[in-house]
Amino acid sequence: SLIYKWPLKREYILSTIGYAVGLGNIWRFPYLAYKNGGGAFLIPYFVMLVVTGIPLFFLESAFGQFCSQGPINIWRAVPLLQGVGVAMVTVTLIVSIYYNVIIAYSLYYMFASFQSPLPWSSCFSWADSNCSTTPIVSCNVSGVVVANWTQENSTCPSSDVITVPVQSPSEQYWDRVALQRSSGLDETGPIVWHLALCLLLSSILVAGALIRGIKSSGKVVYFTATFPYVVIFILLIRGVTLEGARDGIEFYIGSQSNLTKLSEAQVWKDAATQTFYSLSIGWGGVMTLASYNNFHNNVFKDSFVVTLTNAGTSVFAGFAIFSILGHMAHIYKMPVGQVVKEGFGLAFIAYPDALSKLPISPLWSILFFFMLLTVGLDSQFAGIEVITTCLLDAFPNIFKSKRALLTITTCAILYLLGLPCVSQAGIYWVTLIDQFVASWVLLVLALLEIIGVCYIYGGNRFIKDIEMMLGNKTSTFWLWWRACWFFISPCIIVILVWSLMTFKPPTYGEVQFPVWGLALGWCMVVFILFWIPAIAVYKLMRAKGSPWKRLKSLCSPSEKWHPYLDVHRGDRYSEERCRRRKSDLNRPEVNVNVISSSWL
Repeated sequence: SLIYKWPLKREYILSTIGYAVGLGNIWRFPYLAYKNGGGAFLIPYFVMLVVTGIPLFFLESAFGQFCSQGPINIWRAVPLLQGVGVAMVTVTLIVSIYYNVIIAYSLYYMFASFQSPLPWSSCFSWADSNCSTTPIVSCNVSGVVVANWTQENSTCPSSDVITVPVQSPSEQYWDRVALQRSSGLDETGPIVWHLALCLLLSSILVAGALIRGIKSSGKVVYFTATFPYVVIFILLIRGVTLEGARDGIEFYIGSQSNLTKLSEAQVWKDAATQTFYSLSIGWGGVMTLASYNNFHNNVFKDSFVVTLTNAGTSVFAGFAIFSILGHMAHIYKMPVGQVVKEGFGLAFIAYPDALSKLPISPLWSILFFFMLLTVGLDSQFAGIEVITTCLLDAFPNIFKSKRALLTITTCAILYLLGLPCVSQAGIYWVTLIDQFVASWVLLVLALLEIIGVCYIYGGNRFIKDIEMMLGNKTSTFWLWWRACWFFISPCIIVILVWSLMTFKPPTYGEVQFPVWGLALGWCMVVFILFWIPAIAVYKLMRAKGSPWKRLKSLCSPSEKWHPYLDVHRGDRYSEERCRRRKSDLNRPEVNVNVISSSWL
């Protein structure tokens, strides 16, 4: 990360909060809480935050800050595992493609909200005969089906009631107007031009914010990282004043909470995966943003601020979501459980539907989609920053003076790669990438990261590095972090990877993916993980000496592993000591039977 530094500490904090607080906090956490016992879910969620979330976030932040390098060069600490850094950047690159598309969806809906009534508030000309705002109930009266039957007309035995499945206007608007969705991945169809234009605007916004790297993005996050909280607060105040809001909140976190759920393994698994994905551990972004910090910045305190803010945002957003969904359930006279959805279904179908029922609905809709836009943008900023930082670290002489050109080129390439995702089959591509790439692959990378830092580089050595930045701490202070890094976090990740390996082919609603689509998904996974063994084998072939000596040298930090500025290197990383270590490594009488002290 060269000579660039955050101009102000708060720009780092806001950027990291903006990166960690993503769409998952708004459209996934509330659903998980509702599904896994309401308020009871907060217990496993915060337990997982304390034993895996905070320790790993602290580890990544400290690792990045110490050497001021991006996720590839950072592995000079353990050259054998440099492929993990490349894999992280590859994940970020692929995820940035579809994240850009989700920002485009938010932009489209935000522009569509500038009309009254909202276009999805009723079955307009674009709808088909299956569109209805109320369920269509028929009664089989002595063999003759009477349509639009109502209970006031006559009584109908429950065995004779026929409920015709219908789609709400918001569901049809999403499928038929916004996405113009085709029947499956096989039927690509033309590019949906309004989404392609929104994707272009999204790419321009990201390129504009990052044109001068962190100097410009650090100013943009003052708005993009704080504005979502204002909107969530406004929606919450509006939500709790509505009829039926109490039912929604009861379902989310109130008296409907079910403590017996805590005995189910699935609940703990959901809590752990949500903690991982929400904090963006294993993507390389946390390290990249921390690499621009001052060497003596208190990264320990920052980790607590960011992780707890992130968790608080999830809980806070849940109240705003469920209060308004409770009102929608009240209008439809349905249980809250039947109107709750997650992911795209919540953000683009259920919630817009609920907002369209409110007075001055365009205002609430504009606010909501503008919030989704800002939440998506600052996560995207960090993703692009990871890619450009790695290129800058790898080719400083070429790109140092061409930062703006590098950012614009990256955004342009991501735009072109995103075009298949705005075709009529686009949503299937987005789902495919999401299900395959942003999944257990990240857990594998996080596990290798812990093994690399704690077991190969050496936990004690890493703690000494952190003390160079933060000052000396007592051994009791490190006791908890050692327990988490060496034992608790790796065990939890291994259990998670094992449980997530029970593979269920992804689907979009009722639509199954063709075999070639699933094969493509697995190809993406292989393309990401392939770098790890490939780079390790390449480095082993390039190294000198016997196989054991080669392995030992690649498990030891390279000469280039040190704090970036001379002034921070101290005795441990002075040039004199590096020269001495190099001559030790080249000495033929090294006792290769002694395992390096870094393991201890």
